[in-house]
Amino acid sequence: MGPWSRVRVAKCQMLVTCFFILLLGLSEATIVTLTYFGAHFAVIRQASLEKNPSQAMHQWAFSAGLSLVGLLTLGAVLSAAATVREAQGLMAGGFLCFSLAFCAQVQVVFWRLHSPTQVEDAMLDTYDLVYEQAMKGTSHVWRQELAAIQDVFLCCGKRSPFSRLGNTEADLCQGEETAREDCLQGIRSFLRTYQQVASSLTSIGLALTVSALLLSSFLWFAIRSGCCLDRKGKYTLAPRACGRQPQEPSLFRRSQGGPAHCLRSEADAIGPRGCSGSLRWLQESDAAPLPLSCHLPDHRALQGRSPGGLSGCPARGLSD
Repeated sequence: MGPWSRVRVAKCQMLVTCFFILLLGLSEATIVTLTYFGAHFAVIRQASLEKNPSQAMHQWAFSAGLSLVGLLTLGAVLSAAATVREAQGLMAGGFLCFSLAFCAQVQVVFWRLHSPTQVEDAMLDTYDLVYEQAMKGTSHVWRQELAAIQDVFLCCGKRSPFSRLGNTEADLCQGEETAREDCLQGIRSFLRTYQQVASSLTSIGLALTVSALLLSSFLWFAIRSGCCLDRKGKYTLAPRACGRQPQEPSLFRRSQGGPAHCLRSEADAIGPRGCSGSLRWLQESDAAPLPLSCHLPDHRALQGRSPGGLSGCPARGLSD
C-alpha cells in the first residue's frame, strides 16, 4: 500500500471516528443531564440539610461531565473539518482537545478505582440523615422529603440491623408499601446500574480518544509533508507578461513586411495592473489605420481584371 493510499484510509477512519465520538458525546451529555436534573439524584440533592453530602458531589460531576462533553465534541468537529479541508491548524486544535479529553477520562478512571463507593456513600448518608430527622418528628417537612425519596426509588424504610429507630419504622410502610424493598438496597441497585453505564461510556471514550489521537497526529504530519489526496483548493490563472505575444493563431494574415494584426487573448485581458484590461488591436505607432476594403481580397484581382488591386492599398499576396 502506497503512502497516498495510507493517507486516504486514515482520512476515512478519522471521519468515522469523529462520527462515533459525536455519538459518544451525545450519550455522555444525556448521562450528565440525568445526573443533575434526574428525579433520583434531584430528590437527594434537594434535601433541606445544613450539610448535604451529595450536593457537592453532584456539582462536581455535572461540571466535569460538561467539560468532557465539550472537549470531545469540539475535538471531533475540528478534526472532521481538518480532514476534509486538509487544514494543519484545525488538526492541531483537534489533537489538543482529544489530549485534554484523554487526560480527563484517565482522571475519572483513577478516581473510580481509588474511591469506588464515594458516590454511593454520599447518597446513603443523605438518606440516613433525612430518615433520622423524619423519625425524630421534629418537623413535618422531613416526613414529606422522606416520602418523596421513597416514592422515587420505590422503596420503604430501611431494614438495617444497626438502625436505632427500628420501633417507629412500621408507621412509614403501610399497605402496599410493605412489599417494597429496603431503601438502602434500592439506592445501591440504582447506583450500580448507573455506574455500570458510566463506566462503559468511559471505556468506549478512552478507546475512541486514543484512536483519534493517533489518526490526528498521523494526518497532521501527512498534511505538513504535503502527502495529501483529493485537495480542493483555490486555483488562479497566472498572468502572461505584458510584452509577450499570445500563442493563439492570428485572426488576420500577416502582410508582407508589415506588422502582425492580432487580437489579445482572454488571458491577456485579465492581466496584471501594468497591462491593459481591454481588447485592442496590436499595431505599430507609426502605422496609419487602413480602410476596411484593404483587409478584404479584391474581387477584380481574383478575376484577373486588376492585378494591381485597389487604389490606395498596399500590394498584398494572394497566397495562403
